[in-house]
Amino acid sequence: MNGVMTTSGETIEPFGRSLFERASERALSRVGVVDVGSNSIRMVVFDGAARSPAYFYNEKVMAGLGQGLATTGKLNPEGAVRGMIALKRFAALAEGMGIKPLTCVATAAVREAEDGPAFRKAVEKETGLKLWVIDGEEEARLSAQGVLLGWPEAKGLVCDIGGNSMELAELENGKVGRRITTPLGPFRLQQIKGGQSGLRDHIREILDQAAETLGREHEQIYLVGGSWRAIARLDMERSSYPMTVLHEYRMSSQDVTQTVKWIAGQNLSELRSKLDISASRMDLVPLASQVLRQLVLSFRPKSLAVSSYGIREGLLYEQMPASLRSRDPLLEAARFSERQMARMPGFGKRLYQFLEPIYKNVGPERDRLIKAACLLHDTTWRTHPDYRADACFDNVTRANMAALSHPERVFLGLALLHRYKNSRAGSPMAPLFALLSEKEIADAEVLGKAMRFGAMFSVKDPAEAGELHFYPKKKILELKLTKIGTALLGEVAESRFNTLATALDAQPVIRAS
Repeated sequence: MNGVMTTSGETIEPFGRSLFERASERALSRVGVVDVGSNSIRMVVFDGAARSPAYFYNEKVMAGLGQGLATTGKLNPEGAVRGMIALKRFAALAEGMGIKPLTCVATAAVREAEDGPAFRKAVEKETGLKLWVIDGEEEARLSAQGVLLGWPEAKGLVCDIGGNSMELAELENGKVGRRITTPLGPFRLQQIKGGQSGLRDHIREILDQAAETLGREHEQIYLVGGSWRAIARLDMERSSYPMTVLHEYRMSSQDVTQTVKWIAGQNLSELRSKLDISASRMDLVPLASQVLRQLVLSFRPKSLAVSSYGIREGLLYEQMPASLRSRDPLLEAARFSERQMARMPGFGKRLYQFLEPIYKNVGPERDRLIKAACLLHDTTWRTHPDYRADACFDNVTRANMAALSHPERVFLGLALLHRYKNSRAGSPMAPLFALLSEKEIADAEVLGKAMRFGAMFSVKDPAEAGELHFYPKKKILELKLTKIGTALLGEVAESRFNTLATALDAQPVIRAS
């Protein structure tokens, strides 16, 4: 990998070592990253699947380092004190977790402030942490790479908003293209004179120029940053959206326009308490919403998608070899979960192979969900049987999994629910089913009942017990038993096979060898 370029012009390897020494590596050793932004300072410790790292630890402090920077040219004094306290704590936490080095990247506030270099020196002296300061274009590049970690096929424009700046970068064919930085962070916008009309003109001028530079042909905009996530949460509230997972939440241009107008008429203090949004974050929402409104007008995207991944994930992606980047994040996360949590790791692949005859003609998008479901089918076995079905659904719909849209989350969750339970009647998860079509609900039920049969038909490998054959035109589901399978097919297994056939609208046929 090329490494990260700092404002001093040096190229550094921020982790001090290679994280992925072998292309075949599946798991990530614990890695800590601190992002020192203009508004927040966040420490994240990654662990889990190498291609789809999970958050072992995640803590944020709204220090407000960049508050007032546009006026004073210096870091906010109170923010600097809060930031130092946070970084001391993070250094101590990293020491306790055995994480060395703790990688720290600083962005707009530290790079632009007159006393930024002094703050860096003080941090290193008091905590031992070295802040790597990056410029706006490098910030844009890393944020875009973070989006690629979550969306391997991402194509469009990445927009990362911070307290003092907003970065834009193009994504296409797995690569970051042109990128720019703009002074559109809410802290900086607080200093714009001329009232609302002056603010609107200022934002419009900058974003129209950005559109001239980067083009207006981007159908998709990926939104990175806490202010965007807060607005997305407000959009969910306005539209009574049934899920609260922000990653991969999508809004149309019309949604944005309606939500910005709606926000202007709301009591934000009451909404903040209801939705658990911090006061410091909510204070920036009105300004950020004006930027988002103009972003839509200037670039005219068809859709906007929220990304929880940004600079921190981009640093990991920076080190990944091409062979690792090409893996499916969803399947890698599912494989890791199976290895950690299933009773018989490896059975998921055999279960998928056993059920393949039912799914000969599905496309790649559905096929990957079937594979993921089979890998995850036994990962909640420790849960009490009365709650196992709902636990499956809840885990998948809320899990930190990448490359998984909200409807796909619900499809996967519903399939796993039916792996443990024939009926979904009365499920507390029912409001989320509205994200699926009737056919998708039926397909998820079939998959769940297929796994329900296959998972108990044979403990070691269903293929040793028999073969499935599905003839959709004849409406026949056939099970050809081996000698082992004849002994294994008891009353319960046969009942589950018949239930699967009914779900497929087929006649069950069992043949012994």
